[in-house]
Amino acid sequence: MTGARDTNDEGVVGGVHPAGAGWVVSARGELDQDTLGPLEEALASAAARHPVVVLDASAITFGDSSFLNLLLRLHHSTTLRIASPGEQLRRLFALTGADSVLSLHPSVEAAVAAS
Repeated sequence: MTGARDTNDEGVVGGVHPAGAGWVVSARGELDQDTLGPLEEALASAAARHPVVVLDASAITFGDSSFLNLLLRLHHSTTLRIASPGEQLRRLFALTGADSVLSLHPSVEAAVAAS
């Protein structure tokens, strides 16, 4: 059908913008090894240029082990703060123990303001 758009055309990166001393990267949808590339590029680019990177996870509906691996790798290379993780991500972080390693915050504002 001509002119039809797949709902995934916009990709998993919802937007990026400065916030305080850091940079906010918003992600959305399902994040797995097949969809993770654009988010990995956005986060790596932000980490190379900014001392703090905030991942707005409020619109992420699913994250698998590839996504978790990306977050843990990024955590070692920059100050990564994860804002507004939904129930599935909170469960993933709790089951793997990542919630004791990653910096989780209830909102983007709280993540930006954290010290």
